[in-house]
Amino acid sequence: MTNNNPIGVFDSGIGGTSIWNEIHNLLPNEKTIYLADSKNAPYGQKTKEEIVALSKKNVDLLIEMGCKLIVVACNTATTNAIRELRADYDIPFIGIEPAIKPAANNSKTQVIGILATKGTLNSELFNKTAEMFQNTTIIEQVGYGLVQLIEDGNLNSPEMTELLESYLQPMIDANIDYLVLGCSHYPYLIPQIKKILPDHIQIIDSGEAVARQTQNILREKVGFSALKESEPEFYVNSNPAVLESILDYKYPVVHKDF
Repeated sequence: MTNNNPIGVFDSGIGGTSIWNEIHNLLPNEKTIYLADSKNAPYGQKTKEEIVALSKKNVDLLIEMGCKLIVVACNTATTNAIRELRADYDIPFIGIEPAIKPAANNSKTQVIGILATKGTLNSELFNKTAEMFQNTTIIEQVGYGLVQLIEDGNLNSPEMTELLESYLQPMIDANIDYLVLGCSHYPYLIPQIKKILPDHIQIIDSGEAVARQTQNILREKVGFSALKESEPEFYVNSNPAVLESILDYKYPVVHKDF
């Protein structure tokens, strides 16, 4: 079964490119369309109703562009809107949620940390997942300000270092041995996080698992592309400069109102 239509990927901004990277590396022949809804970032401080409405707006555009499946490359959008999206659209969706399970199952200290947005940590889906691990202490921390600094192009700023130290030190003091990154923007902070965390603390994000699930859905339901190569498309509804820089200027980024 072949299907040359594109895979759609959306996020509240540029962070979901960390997920896109994993998908593109695993499935290089697949055409991809990425929407960065940076104008409305961060989603994490918005109400569930606002997040659902924004997610549907993004989905409508990706379907209009002919996408065969859609990856919700945003923890906050997944945990607050994936159920509504699956109910309202006849297209496969792949979501992303914090990788609590591998962290809890492999933790020696039975204490893990999770750095995520308020919208993710307050969601029903996240709390249902967390309840499955009663024997593990989960230290939750809202990453206030981190997404906005990334979206503003201040990835390596003193403000970022200061915020990360204030969020991570209590987790270190609580003896975590795994840190779960619960926002698709946060993998871009891994080099700085590693400077703060002791070497024995493992960092987990969801990108590789999402890419494997995308491959599974293509195999089982949608069909793989028969294209030999395909140039990805990137769209953003604010200044393209930050998205271009996070992509190392390898691909053109188009400004589009949506």
